[in-house]
Amino acid sequence: MAKKIEKTNAARLLDRAKIAYELVPYTVDEDNLAATHVAEELGEDIATVFKTLVLRGDKTGLFVCVIPGDKEVDLKAAARVSGNKWAEMIAMKELLPQTGYIRGGCSPIGMKRTLPTFIHTTALDHERIYISAGVRGLQLALAPQSLIDYVGATVADIVSH
Repeated sequence: MAKKIEKTNAARLLDRAKIAYELVPYTVDEDNLAATHVAEELGEDIATVFKTLVLRGDKTGLFVCVIPGDKEVDLKAAARVSGNKWAEMIAMKELLPQTGYIRGGCSPIGMKRTLPTFIHTTALDHERIYISAGVRGLQLALAPQSLIDYVGATVADIVSH
């Protein structure tokens, strides 16, 4: 008998907004929380598995970048699109108190408070992308435009080339 997948807060919010998605479980490796591992577990192209990063800008404070799992955020580009002079990743110990999520389970949906969100342009190259469902071991597969519209994201080129 298949194990019942518990709906996360992010999934319930999408239900409420009547946004189509699929919950996709994967095996967690506590020693390897990288998106590349998630993509391998899902059997999906890494270009479709997006990671959620929380940054702090010098003017605006916290904001979110959602980028392909094998890419690095371009801090200068992220600062520019978010209206900051500079930006940096927040400290790992700040993630849970600021967002309600832990590393490896941070979703752009359902954070403690709404933060400005920027999604990399390549999200729109795919019919559906994967993002964390808000816990380790569970991804949300959904249309990128649905995510963009739901979180009010700005699409921007925010990765290092």
